[in-house]
Amino acid sequence: ACRAAVAQHRPDWVLNAGAYTAVDRAEAEPALAEAVNAGAPGAFAEALASGGGRLLQVSTDFVFDGEQGHPYAPEQALAPLGVYGASKAEGERRAAAALPAERLCLLRTSWVYGPVGANFCLTMLRLHRAKAAAGESLGVVADQVGCPTATSGLAAACWRVIERGVAGRHHWSDCGAASWYDFAVAIGALAARRGLIDAPAQVRPISTADYPTPARRPAYSLLDGTTTRRALDLEGQHWQAALAEVVAQIPLPQA
Repeated sequence: ACRAAVAQHRPDWVLNAGAYTAVDRAEAEPALAEAVNAGAPGAFAEALASGGGRLLQVSTDFVFDGEQGHPYAPEQALAPLGVYGASKAEGERRAAAALPAERLCLLRTSWVYGPVGANFCLTMLRLHRAKAAAGESLGVVADQVGCPTATSGLAAACWRVIERGVAGRHHWSDCGAASWYDFAVAIGALAARRGLIDAPAQVRPISTADYPTPARRPAYSLLDGTTTRRALDLEGQHWQAALAEVVAQIPLPQA
């Protein structure tokens, strides 16, 4: 299907934002994760190789193991911890093997969320509402650090890549750093201020060990986007400012 789409449309660019992102379920569905996250970008790249088009492949912070304790540079060696990260890393490899370097941009991002769809922000909004109404607290992991990235900022970066013909490996996230706990607290506070919920639930910091999951996650996956922001001439926003804009776009509950 990827090859057929390229053959039909003969695009100058393919922006591949499609992915299998169910990190835990991927551990039980490795073939499906591999097909979507590695097979598709490989097929796009192979089809574009003969047609002259370029590929913008969106990738992830999960291609790193999170053990170094400082932000990851774009050219660092990959060391994924689970099936999801390994499948995304393989997608990068296949795309790079099929396309000349000047016709491929690998753009890694992290913790993507927005005002629609299924994402951490909207899940926390629902849990804040339910837990506060029940008088219960909300436990959120506090020992995994990265950076939330709003879809609006990521989209702007993608279009700038295309406008400027940027190639190579790049990192894009919003600015700053946060734990999932920090993110959850900020979501509750901003949602209450906007009137999306009556009041935020109390958020309890918990450890990764307190919340076991099928897939291991990197403990520190902050991406260094310094060179990318320079290449794209985009400063980006602090994640808290971007979150405020996203929360402002979520429709208020009906009376």
